[in-house]
Amino acid sequence: MFGVVFPNRSFPLDISTFTQIDSTHWLLDMNHFVGESYDSIREICIFLLNNFTLPPDKALALYIQSPGSPFLFCGAVTISRPSAVLSLPWPEPGSGSVPQLTAPDAPPLSAKIGVSVEDLAALPSLDVAAERKIERLALKVGENLFNFMQSFCGVDGSKLVVPMDILDRWFKKFQERAKRDPEYLKGFAL
Repeated sequence: MFGVVFPNRSFPLDISTFTQIDSTHWLLDMNHFVGESYDSIREICIFLLNNFTLPPDKALALYIQSPGSPFLFCGAVTISRPSAVLSLPWPEPGSGSVPQLTAPDAPPLSAKIGVSVEDLAALPSLDVAAERKIERLALKVGENLFNFMQSFCGVDGSKLVVPMDILDRWFKKFQERAKRDPEYLKGFAL
């Protein structure tokens, strides 16, 4: 049905590595794979296998869970997007409202990766990490504009006053610097 690879960390792992919860849900206990250093695994490649056909309105969603935290959606694959490399932004352990009650002789709580067949329309985005990168880029460009404008502004009572052509001047400077230094824009992308 599907497989996963932890880039530079594993060989391909198929569905048999996961514990099947029901016909549409699977879990991978990270204790069996990397122990307590689960947060060193920063990305995963999930892929559909050739012989598996997922309905066009369904997606195979991937979630992560740190010990004591709720599951966090990371992204999904579909029949039209049969593979994806997804970032794994592990939440801090215990950051959610999930109680951590265990017996003294119980094994330690572990991080998990969950995979689930879900309605495509119900998912927020197929690639959460890409959206976060775009958001960070927009914030950094906005911060650059704000800092530029701040160096030219004056104060009139409770208002900041900037020259009328400030946006044109900033954009021209921004474009010129990007042409001169190809690495400049990479600093915004992080």
